[in-house]
Amino acid sequence: MTVTRGLEGIIATTSSVSSIIDDTLTYVGYNIDDLAEHASFEEVVYLLWHRELPNLEQLNEIKKQLAENAKIPQQVIDHFKSYPINKVHPMAALRTAVSLLGLYDDEADVMNNDANYRKAIRIQAQLPTVVTSFARIRKGLEPIEPRTDLSMAANFLYTLTGEEPSEVAVEAFNKALVLHADHELNASTFTARVCVATLSDVYSGVTSAIGALKGPLHGGANEAVMKMLTEIGEVENVEPYINEKFANKEKIMGFGHRVYRKGDPRAKHLKIMSEKLTKLTGQPKWYEMSTKIEELVTAKKPLPPNVDFYSASMYHSLGIDHDLFTPIFAVSRVSGWLAHILEQYENNRLIRPRAEYDGPVQQTFVPVEQRL
Repeated sequence: MTVTRGLEGIIATTSSVSSIIDDTLTYVGYNIDDLAEHASFEEVVYLLWHRELPNLEQLNEIKKQLAENAKIPQQVIDHFKSYPINKVHPMAALRTAVSLLGLYDDEADVMNNDANYRKAIRIQAQLPTVVTSFARIRKGLEPIEPRTDLSMAANFLYTLTGEEPSEVAVEAFNKALVLHADHELNASTFTARVCVATLSDVYSGVTSAIGALKGPLHGGANEAVMKMLTEIGEVENVEPYINEKFANKEKIMGFGHRVYRKGDPRAKHLKIMSEKLTKLTGQPKWYEMSTKIEELVTAKKPLPPNVDFYSASMYHSLGIDHDLFTPIFAVSRVSGWLAHILEQYENNRLIRPRAEYDGPVQQTFVPVEQRL
């Protein structure tokens, strides 16, 4: 057997959901640049699940389905209210809430294609409401019910703040949702597929994926980027801070990627929105600090920024709490998880790799009375 740590370079399955070829990301063959500039998140959800872009009738139908299923059970809201204030990370709350949602879904364990699709609609619709409801409850505020006349991007910002967002804010947030929707066989997606390959249910698959996304080497990176920017504080502090990181051989979050070599194609779109939003909100220093960090890091190492790097300053300029950055990632990426879960069910085989054993051998069992 040949051991490949981290399964780097290993082709584990075939998929028609998304691809990364020569540093180009596509969803079902559509270049991410085209989708980021022109598509709504709802169009992308339909594309990932149906492998084609919707016509107007199909788009209106999936928008209607998502809007009608966005409300979450009162039991989930009551559950949030029982949590110790400010002691629960939103990703832990989200992980628990998705598992809890399964308890109130009559079709949770119904394993036919139609039922699984209906569950996908419900999960996709409810995740944003879960995140914004928890965010408000922990501040002593009541959750806001989603509106049926707003897009998913607009509804998230509305249910988070209680105010109808600006067009620029909706554009930026929609772009972020589109860019994060899927990314081939990343850690959380692979986790979801491993889980449902046992023929476990959709809720278990999504809960497993959220657990994987929670880690700072995956979804948690954007929160870590904002922590770094906050520590730096001002543009003039960037150079000494980064130089100290280099001197101590510490990791600088938001740079490099396991798959991309020339750079993450998603980063440039969020860089543009970060510049636009930070100027609009009177906080240009966050963008200026980010570009200065990029300049210093890329001068030292061939590590271009990834999608997490500029999403941090963009979300911050929207007034979003830093520990909500990774749950927002989940709000988008669940569309890809669900696409892969449905695909796994269609042509399932249990995912069961092997491990090379490197422990002791030929040991002799000694009764407990004789052990020293």
